[in-house]
Amino acid sequence: MKTPFESTARLHTDIGLAPVQFLVAGLSALLWTGLCALAALGASAAHAQTADLPGLQTQVETLLKQQALPQGNSSDAAMQKKAWRVEVTLGQLDPRLKLAPCDKVKTYMPEGVQMWGKTRVGLRCEQGPVRWNVFWPVTVKVWGQALVAAVPLRPGNPIEAGDLRVAEVDLAEKTSPAVMRVTDLLGRSVIRGIEPGQAIHHDDVKARRWFLAGDPVRLTVRGAGFQIAAEGTALSPGDEGQCARIRTDNGRVVCGHPVGDRQVELSL
Repeated sequence: MKTPFESTARLHTDIGLAPVQFLVAGLSALLWTGLCALAALGASAAHAQTADLPGLQTQVETLLKQQALPQGNSSDAAMQKKAWRVEVTLGQLDPRLKLAPCDKVKTYMPEGVQMWGKTRVGLRCEQGPVRWNVFWPVTVKVWGQALVAAVPLRPGNPIEAGDLRVAEVDLAEKTSPAVMRVTDLLGRSVIRGIEPGQAIHHDDVKARRWFLAGDPVRLTVRGAGFQIAAEGTALSPGDEGQCARIRTDNGRVVCGHPVGDRQVELSL
């Protein structure tokens, strides 16, 4: 029976390696494994780097300064006593975003986006290891004169002139425009309760029904350089802001906008 020493010696003899060679081979393997691990860590660190957020914010601010700010355009003279006051505030990018470094970033205003209310500025990496495109949130407050409730307004109660007053409000707070003309509110009622000092927006007020289906109406057709009046019959209710179907005396059916008591307008 062979001793362990004799078996090891026989193994060394069979493969032609001395013990020291086994040690060198093992150390080499360990060294190679360590180098691979360091390379992987270096790659991870490179990917963990993020873009220069303060620099991106500066680019956004620069672009915003180049944009035209909203201007007062109310047709009511009482609302034009004070010019609109505009405040632009930058939000924060989603903290979960990890933007790769970029050599060239382009800032732009997305198509259709305006300097009004909740808006955004686009940032696009055009030159870098990873191409990305994000949007920086921006809030634009537009302070101007509009109608607010002077007393609590409740659904079902007709609005009177004494229920209203003029105050400075953020016109861009809601997508629905703030009401600026008293005549647009008199006799109407709100859909939801409005407390004193709150601005009144068009979607806060119940739409007026100018006529019923079956009522005779007067149709005014407007075009470039001409205006034609005709008589017709309403085929659907004439709700403010909605298209009403009208059958003219010659049998043609058109869709017009109710503008008053049994009054419809159609623009060509």
